[in-house]
Amino acid sequence: MQDQPSAVELVDIVADFIRNHAMPQLQGHAAFHARVAANALDIVKRELQLAPKAGSEEHERLKKLLGHDGALDELNRDLCARIETGELSLETPGLAEHLWAVTMTKLAIDQPNYSGYVRAREEQAAMK
Repeated sequence: MQDQPSAVELVDIVADFIRNHAMPQLQGHAAFHARVAANALDIVKRELQLAPKAGSEEHERLKKLLGHDGALDELNRDLCARIETGELSLETPGLAEHLWAVTMTKLAIDQPNYSGYVRAREEQAAMK
């Protein structure tokens, strides 16, 4: 059992400290670097929250697409090799959906406020 606070909470606390306590006292390059640090912590927080489920879902899609199991990085290398040789293409059932899901997950972690990501999420929600 993990004691409190959780890793996500700790990252959130540090990012909040940087933004609300340290940054107001900083100027110039130091303020810029503090903003970069706070943004990096936000990415770490989203990675901790989203990556376990997303990685599991990605692993399952890859096993189905490739017809075998393995470590996630091995499956991704195999996927890339098969796309490169033309064995798999966007016409391959499930490939476009897999690539879209991976892209959306990466954006959810790295750039959740990116306008194209927000619009795509809204379109997905409207279709449901």
